[in-house]
Amino acid sequence: MRTSSFFGQLRSAYASEIDDMTFDSEGKNVLRQRLAARRKELTFLRQMMELSPEMVSVVFHQGFRFKNPALIEHLLSLESDEFPAWDTLSDSIVLEPWAQQLADELCKEPMGEWLLTVAAGLEYLFAKPERASAKDHGDEDEDDEDSEKDADNSMDGEDEEEKDARAREEAGQDWMVEQGFDRKD
Repeated sequence: MRTSSFFGQLRSAYASEIDDMTFDSEGKNVLRQRLAARRKELTFLRQMMELSPEMVSVVFHQGFRFKNPALIEHLLSLESDEFPAWDTLSDSIVLEPWAQQLADELCKEPMGEWLLTVAAGLEYLFAKPERASAKDHGDEDEDDEDSEKDADNSMDGEDEEEKDARAREEAGQDWMVEQGFDRKD
Protein backbone atom coordinates (compact mmCIF):
# COMPACT_ATOMS: atom_id res chain seq x y z
CA MET A 1 0.00 0.00 0.00
CA ARG A 2 1.37 3.38 -1.00
CA THR A 3 0.39 6.47 0.96
CA SER A 4 0.48 10.05 -0.27
CA SER A 5 2.59 12.64 1.50
CA PHE A 6 -0.66 14.12 2.90
CA PHE A 7 -1.65 10.91 4.69
CA GLY A 8 1.96 10.12 5.51
CA GLN A 9 2.28 13.36 7.46
CA LEU A 10 -1.07 13.11 9.21
CA ARG A 11 -0.72 9.44 10.13
CA SER A 12 1.70 9.98 13.00
CA ALA A 13 -0.17 13.06 14.22
CA TYR A 14 -3.40 11.05 14.32
CA ALA A 15 -1.74 8.18 16.18
CA SER A 16 -0.30 10.71 18.65
CA GLU A 17 -3.76 12.17 19.22
CA ILE A 18 -5.14 8.74 20.04
CA ASP A 19 -2.14 7.93 22.25
CA ASP A 20 -2.45 11.23 24.12
CA MET A 21 -6.11 10.56 24.82
CA THR A 22 -5.68 6.93 25.89
CA PHE A 23 -4.21 7.18 29.39
CA ASP A 24 -4.54 9.68 32.21
CA SER A 25 -1.70 10.77 34.50
CA GLU A 26 -2.31 7.72 36.70
CA GLY A 27 -2.01 5.30 33.79
CA LYS A 28 -5.72 4.48 33.59
CA ASN A 29 -7.22 3.92 30.15
CA VAL A 30 -9.60 6.84 29.66
CA LEU A 31 -9.86 6.79 25.87
CA ARG A 32 -13.60 6.10 25.82
CA GLN A 33 -14.36 9.04 28.13
CA ARG A 34 -12.04 11.42 26.31
CA LEU A 35 -13.47 10.48 22.93
CA ALA A 36 -16.99 11.06 24.25
CA ALA A 37 -15.93 14.49 25.49
CA ARG A 38 -14.24 15.33 22.18
CA ARG A 39 -17.35 14.27 20.25
CA LYS A 40 -19.41 16.71 22.31
CA GLU A 41 -17.01 19.47 21.22
CA LEU A 42 -17.62 18.92 17.51
CA THR A 43 -19.23 22.35 17.13
CA PHE A 44 -16.02 23.97 18.35
CA LEU A 45 -13.73 21.56 16.51
CA ARG A 46 -15.23 22.39 13.11
CA GLN A 47 -13.08 25.48 12.88
CA MET A 48 -9.97 23.25 12.96
CA MET A 49 -10.95 21.01 10.03
CA GLU A 50 -8.54 22.49 7.50
CA LEU A 51 -5.67 23.42 9.81
CA SER A 52 -5.59 20.29 12.02
CA PRO A 53 -7.77 17.60 10.46
CA GLU A 54 -6.23 14.90 12.65
CA MET A 55 -7.57 16.60 15.78
CA VAL A 56 -11.10 16.62 14.40
CA SER A 57 -10.83 13.17 12.80
CA VAL A 58 -10.37 11.46 16.17
CA VAL A 59 -14.07 11.97 16.89
CA PHE A 60 -14.67 9.18 14.36
CA HIS A 61 -12.20 6.76 15.99
CA GLN A 62 -13.64 3.23 15.75
CA GLY A 63 -16.62 4.56 13.85
CA PHE A 64 -15.83 3.15 10.40
CA ARG A 65 -16.14 -0.31 8.88
CA PHE A 66 -14.43 -0.78 5.54
CA LYS A 67 -16.17 -3.04 3.01
CA ASN A 68 -13.72 -2.40 0.17
CA PRO A 69 -10.12 -2.13 1.43
CA ALA A 70 -8.75 -1.73 -2.10
CA LEU A 71 -10.77 1.47 -2.55
CA ILE A 72 -9.48 2.86 0.75
CA GLU A 73 -5.91 1.94 -0.12
CA HIS A 74 -6.31 3.82 -3.40
CA LEU A 75 -7.71 6.79 -1.48
CA LEU A 76 -4.61 6.78 0.72
CA SER A 77 -2.43 7.27 -2.36
CA LEU A 78 -4.20 10.54 -3.22
CA GLU A 79 -3.30 14.04 -2.12
CA SER A 80 -5.94 16.07 -0.29
CA ASP A 81 -7.01 18.00 -3.40
CA GLU A 82 -7.60 14.77 -5.35
CA PHE A 83 -10.19 13.16 -3.06
CA PRO A 84 -13.35 11.81 -4.65
CA ALA A 85 -16.74 12.99 -3.44
CA TRP A 86 -17.79 11.40 -0.16
CA ASP A 87 -20.91 9.86 -1.68
CA THR A 88 -18.73 7.80 -4.05
CA LEU A 89 -16.98 6.31 -1.00
CA SER A 90 -19.97 5.92 1.26
CA ASP A 91 -21.04 2.58 -0.29
CA SER A 92 -17.67 1.11 0.71
CA ILE A 93 -17.42 2.73 4.12
CA VAL A 94 -20.04 1.98 6.74
CA LEU A 95 -20.37 4.35 9.66
CA GLU A 96 -21.47 3.17 13.07
CA PRO A 97 -24.83 4.75 14.01
CA TRP A 98 -23.24 7.19 16.48
CA ALA A 99 -20.63 8.16 13.86
CA GLN A 100 -23.32 8.64 11.21
CA GLN A 101 -24.97 11.23 13.44
CA LEU A 102 -21.67 13.11 13.74
CA ALA A 103 -21.10 12.80 9.98
CA ASP A 104 -24.55 14.19 9.21
CA GLU A 105 -23.79 17.18 11.41
CA LEU A 106 -20.33 17.67 9.94
CA CYS A 107 -21.53 17.45 6.33
CA LYS A 108 -23.41 20.71 6.85
CA GLU A 109 -20.00 22.40 6.78
CA PRO A 110 -18.30 23.29 3.47
CA MET A 111 -15.34 20.98 4.23
CA GLY A 112 -17.34 18.35 6.08
CA GLU A 113 -17.24 15.67 3.40
CA TRP A 114 -13.53 16.31 2.88
CA LEU A 115 -12.92 15.77 6.59
CA LEU A 116 -14.92 12.52 6.57
CA THR A 117 -12.66 11.29 3.78
CA VAL A 118 -9.57 12.27 5.78
CA ALA A 119 -10.96 10.64 8.93
CA ALA A 120 -11.73 7.41 7.09
CA GLY A 121 -8.23 7.29 5.64
CA LEU A 122 -6.57 8.01 8.98
CA GLU A 123 -8.67 5.45 10.79
CA TYR A 124 -7.85 2.83 8.19
CA LEU A 125 -4.13 3.59 8.56
CA PHE A 126 -4.40 3.48 12.34
CA ALA A 127 -6.05 0.06 12.22
CA LYS A 128 -3.44 -1.28 9.75
CA PRO A 129 -0.13 0.09 11.08
CA GLU A 130 2.06 -2.80 9.93
CA ARG A 131 0.89 -2.57 6.31
CA ALA A 132 1.07 1.21 6.17
CA SER A 133 4.52 1.52 7.71
CA ALA A 134 5.97 -1.21 5.48
CA LYS A 135 5.05 0.73 2.35
CA ASP A 136 6.04 4.08 3.84
CA HIS A 137 9.58 2.73 4.12
CA GLY A 138 9.44 0.93 0.74
CA ASP A 139 8.72 -2.77 0.26
CA GLU A 140 9.68 -5.49 -2.15
CA ASP A 141 7.16 -4.38 -4.78
CA GLU A 142 8.88 -1.06 -5.25
CA ASP A 143 12.35 -0.99 -6.75
CA ASP A 144 15.08 1.29 -5.46
CA GLU A 145 15.19 3.35 -8.64
CA ASP A 146 11.54 4.40 -8.28
CA SER A 147 12.12 5.22 -4.62
CA GLU A 148 15.02 7.49 -5.53
CA LYS A 149 12.92 9.27 -8.17
CA ASP A 150 10.09 9.76 -5.68
CA ALA A 151 12.53 11.13 -3.13
CA ASP A 152 14.03 13.53 -5.68
CA ASN A 153 10.58 14.72 -6.76
CA SER A 154 9.39 15.21 -3.20
CA MET A 155 12.41 17.36 -2.25
CA ASP A 156 10.97 20.27 -4.21
CA GLY A 157 7.87 20.66 -2.03
CA GLU A 158 9.35 19.31 1.18
CA ASP A 159 10.01 22.68 2.79
CA GLU A 160 6.44 23.85 2.23
CA GLU A 161 5.01 20.53 3.42
CA GLU A 162 7.17 20.63 6.54
CA LYS A 163 6.01 24.18 7.28
CA ASP A 164 2.38 23.11 6.89
CA ALA A 165 2.91 20.10 9.13
CA ARG A 166 4.60 22.24 11.79
CA ALA A 167 1.82 24.82 11.59
CA ARG A 168 -0.83 22.10 12.06
CA GLU A 169 1.10 20.61 14.98
CA GLU A 170 1.55 24.01 16.61
CA ALA A 171 -2.14 24.85 16.21
CA GLY A 172 -3.06 21.51 17.69
CA GLN A 173 -0.77 22.04 20.65
CA ASP A 174 -2.15 25.56 21.17
CA TRP A 175 -5.67 24.15 21.24
CA MET A 176 -4.67 21.47 23.76
CA VAL A 177 -3.10 24.13 26.01
CA GLU A 178 -6.34 26.11 25.81
CA GLN A 179 -8.16 22.96 26.96
CA GLY A 180 -5.92 22.75 30.02
CA PHE A 181 -3.33 20.22 28.86
CA ASP A 182 0.43 20.74 29.08
CA ARG A 183 2.30 21.54 25.89
CA LYS A 184 4.19 18.59 24.39
CA ASP A 185 7.93 19.14 24.08
